Amino acid sequence: MVSVLSMRRALPAAAAVGLVAIWVGAVRWAEGVSPEIAPQAPSHPTPNPLAVEGPRPPDAEKPPGEAVTAALRRGVDFLLLRQNRDGSWGSARNTKGLNIYAPVPGAHQGFRAATTSLCISALIESGDDRPEVAEAVDRGEAWLRENLPRVRRATPDAIYNNWAHAYSLQALARLVIRHEGDPQRQEALRELMRGQLDRLTRYECVDGGWAYYDFDFGTQKPAGSTISFVTATVLTAFHEARAVGLEIPSCLVDRAKASILRQRKPDFTYCYGEYLKYLPMHPVNQPGGSLGRSQACNLAMRLWGDQAVTDEIVKNWLDRLVARNGWLDMGRKRPIPHESWFAVAGYFYYYGHYYAALCMELLPPEDRPRYQDHLATILLALQEKDGSWWDYPLYDYHQQYGTAFAIMALVRCRRS
Repeated sequence: MVSVLSMRRALPAAAAVGLVAIWVGAVRWAEGVSPEIAPQAPSHPTPNPLAVEGPRPPDAEKPPGEAVTAALRRGVDFLLLRQNRDGSWGSARNTKGLNIYAPVPGAHQGFRAATTSLCISALIESGDDRPEVAEAVDRGEAWLRENLPRVRRATPDAIYNNWAHAYSLQALARLVIRHEGDPQRQEALRELMRGQLDRLTRYECVDGGWAYYDFDFGTQKPAGSTISFVTATVLTAFHEARAVGLEIPSCLVDRAKASILRQRKPDFTYCYGEYLKYLPMHPVNQPGGSLGRSQACNLAMRLWGDQAVTDEIVKNWLDRLVARNGWLDMGRKRPIPHESWFAVAGYFYYYGHYYAALCMELLPPEDRPRYQDHLATILLALQEKDGSWWDYPLYDYHQQYGTAFAIMALVRCRRS
């Protein structure tokens, strides 16, 4: 979800990148995605060959339905066990030799609110109808109602609260649906959603979109680089919030989409952040480094009407995620962000698989089973003995948010 330093600091500006490759890549990038010069996408666009050519793994064997059900039950049990007494999930208690930069208390308010929101969404989506699950959701909802209005930007340079605002919008949207038949409670939840929308409006980057750091100037309106996957996360949350009655300003969406387009390469690899768009062949901006980002960015752009994200492109990137899963997996559980190949950070693992599962839902029903079987096979093999899933040691948040992501992905892998 976050990195220890901005990628601007963590990754050498031109590591292993020749000037010629940079120039050629930048030209190709501009030809493919610059919103200032690119023509309007036709109703049925012809995909760039680079975007639809890639590995196609063989079909996976369908996992037994009881195995998926049992894994989900164990994941839910883990979340029930790890819920805090006040109804939230996660804390700042666990540390390690190298901790994520997290100025207190604001950074941890954002971490906890984001983690709690993800856990609430996962419990609701699990479909587990046990009374203790319903009680846990109610306690989590009460915590959000009390604490979300207090979540703010921690310091001028740390904007982790954007994760909380985005994932709380998704959790609150699910809670609105859960309380169908209780219009008074639904309206109270929508009012809370409007507050989170207000925060995202305040913390939008000056160039559109969102980030989680501003190391440039620390201005009231963040002047740091837009980050592609943060923006995609917010746009996806906006889409869910709109479905339950929240009015989303079109100017916010348009500026966010433009920021993602400026970071998209012809093969639908997405730059880590806009500050890297002139280094398109940097390892983190290559397909292996974008495996966890392309899923979220493709999803967000498709949800908000980008016709260039065709079914073929969605399937190609799902195939890439499966065939080259090792590039993400080698970063999983490493304690230092971006130390793995292609500068992959561990926290992209379950994030990427969750958004891949959402991408599956963009496809016609007949095209989904092969991806459902692949994702289920991957996730079932990685569940820990205690029922959790985790990919990056982040204080005491990682098991909770990792499990939530995995549950929501695995739910979408169930099929009769």
